[in-house]
Amino acid sequence: QEAGVPFGDDFQRTLEAARAAAPWAWTAIYRELSPVVTGYLRANGAQDPEDMTAEVFLRVVQDLARFTGDEAHFRSWVFVIAHHRMIDDRRRRSRHPESPLQLETLAAQAAGNVEHEAMDNLSSSAVAAIIRRCAPEQREVLLLRVVGGLTLGETAEVVGKSVGAVKALQRRGVAAIAREFSREELEREFSREGVSV
Repeated sequence: QEAGVPFGDDFQRTLEAARAAAPWAWTAIYRELSPVVTGYLRANGAQDPEDMTAEVFLRVVQDLARFTGDEAHFRSWVFVIAHHRMIDDRRRRSRHPESPLQLETLAAQAAGNVEHEAMDNLSSSAVAAIIRRCAPEQREVLLLRVVGGLTLGETAEVVGKSVGAVKALQRRGVAAIAREFSREELEREFSREGVSV
């Protein structure tokens, strides 16, 4: 198999090759999962999502021998690692708060394909703006479902809740977003008519 071929077509073969330290297998795994892991971490407010993604995959390499299951279980397992890494990072930051990163610093650090970075920032900003409207548990479920692309069962495994609880959190999160957008639309309509809400 060539590097970059999605492992979904032959997951077990890719997994065994990764356990045997085949570079093509690790490349396939990383290319398949790192974008969604990074997106999940970014949308959750990780300060350096790319660096944290690298740490997640380092843990995947270290623990792969203990993994058992199919591709869906593997994806869930990787997101469990990402979820735990994110929680650890939040705890560390709450104990040792750092000064907030200024926009000027971000602009100074920009490099590479400007258009690609602008699209990444736009989508991250849009996702962040939407999820900020939800309670933390609802936000977590929606990020895993939408950004991570996990099923209800996989999301339940990551957050340590029942599928029913995940469904309820998802439903309440979507309802909260819909209510907020409806309220904003109503305010826009009233402002066009010159009426204050």
